[in-house]
Amino acid sequence: MKRRLALLSLCLGLAACQSPNPYRAVSAAIPPAPPQAANAIDMSAYPAAPRDYGRYRNWAWLNGQLPPGTLWADSAQLAEAVSNGLDQRGLRPSQNPQAADLRVAADAHAETRIRQVRDDYYDPYYGGSGVGYYGGNGYRNGYGGYASVPIVRTYQEQVVVVRISLFDARSGQPVWSASAETASGGDQSTRAKALRQAVQQALTAYPPS
Repeated sequence: MKRRLALLSLCLGLAACQSPNPYRAVSAAIPPAPPQAANAIDMSAYPAAPRDYGRYRNWAWLNGQLPPGTLWADSAQLAEAVSNGLDQRGLRPSQNPQAADLRVAADAHAETRIRQVRDDYYDPYYGGSGVGYYGGNGYRNGYGGYASVPIVRTYQEQVVVVRISLFDARSGQPVWSASAETASGGDQSTRAKALRQAVQQALTAYPPS
């Protein structure tokens, strides 16, 4: 009986394999390209041309406004530091702000940094075997010896971050930006010097190579 059932199942399977496939592959024709495609150039398929920073000769403040001041440095101090820094990079203030090549924005704000300092403390009684110092009477063998014990101290530090951004005056697109930070402590003279150094550090990478 089992043999007959197996033979019947085999026959049914062979009959199913010989039946026609009800599915048919159908392909649609690709629609023709629009007529204007023959003369159009897809610029997205090409890399952007390198920016010519040499054509930027002068600048004006973005929206005609000086950078905002802070408790650490007022607006005039930051504006003077940025202007002097740009001058050293070959960029002059435009006599006609409407015809400037660049628009400049700058700001200074305080941030908190988490610092870690590692100190290697030498403990004469820490670590493996060797020769150790025994009180005031000399040395003894078998244990002791000097070893370095790392101690990591974590503390917070307030810094001032100076950011400078340059925009193309024609397109309004950003062309370059950088930032640098400096310590926030010291008297007025020390802060003014630190501000100039931070601006110079931020402008070191201009123009980009």
